[in-house]
Amino acid sequence: MAKPAQLLTIEPANELKFQGPFRTAVASYMRLTNPTDHDIYFKIKTTAPKKYCVRPNCGLLEPRESQEIAIVLQPFIFDSNEKNKHKFMVQSMVKPDDEDINLEDLWKKYPEKLMDSKLRCVFECPLDSNQPAQATDGSNAAAAAAPNSKQPNAAAGNDGNAQFSNAQFNAMSNDDELQSEAALLKEIKKLQDNESVLRQENLQLREQIVQLHMEAEGRAKEQSSSAGATAAAKSVPVQSVPVHYQNPYSPPPPQLGRIPSMDSWYALAFAIFICFVGVLIGKSMVSESSK
Repeated sequence: MAKPAQLLTIEPANELKFQGPFRTAVASYMRLTNPTDHDIYFKIKTTAPKKYCVRPNCGLLEPRESQEIAIVLQPFIFDSNEKNKHKFMVQSMVKPDDEDINLEDLWKKYPEKLMDSKLRCVFECPLDSNQPAQATDGSNAAAAAAPNSKQPNAAAGNDGNAQFSNAQFNAMSNDDELQSEAALLKEIKKLQDNESVLRQENLQLREQIVQLHMEAEGRAKEQSSSAGATAAAKSVPVQSVPVHYQNPYSPPPPQLGRIPSMDSWYALAFAIFICFVGVLIGKSMVSESSK
């Protein structure tokens, strides 16, 4: 059973051209357009997934929507004598309306609805300026003879595309995805390592901040204790000489205008009493002696 025509419009239609030199990565672009009124899934495969990077390699195109596909050829040593067999295949399918299914499962579940279009890769490397003139003339002759052989080459290319098997694409289609997944995993691991390093540095900074806080608190406590000791030393009264201190070697100051205490009154009364008693005794002794 023949498959229906390609749903998408592909530009360029038959071949992808890569312009050398190929010492660095070289990019070519493909444009996919959905001319229908349905949502179209697409997927791009290649026979050399390790040599190309395709972004995006699958997706969904809404009606009248276009998508540019970047195809990057990795650096390699170009040999004009080596036959190039690299090819690309664009697969497409109308989105089913009755179910929501995973894109990978969709290609396997409806293989009869799958449509494909193949493109071959063409490497165009400019002539080296160091090549001799004979080689340049020979290349010009070959270029002049190219139009005569263009139609046979095109026919051979179409025959080769017709004979190109989908099994070869299916066997090698997942290599590009696996390679991209490996690159993503490697990048994720690198980010995780960087995250762990940043976490360790953050922990070290926190420990240093805590240590600085502890040192600052210790210094504040020492300053407060020293300030308290200084204040306590200032608050202790200095033992000064009392106001009424008298040098034992100096004569006592005269007691002028001092009011006598009660003891002085008692002593004066006692002295008067003794005097009175003495007078009485003296009188009695005088009277006895006169008799």
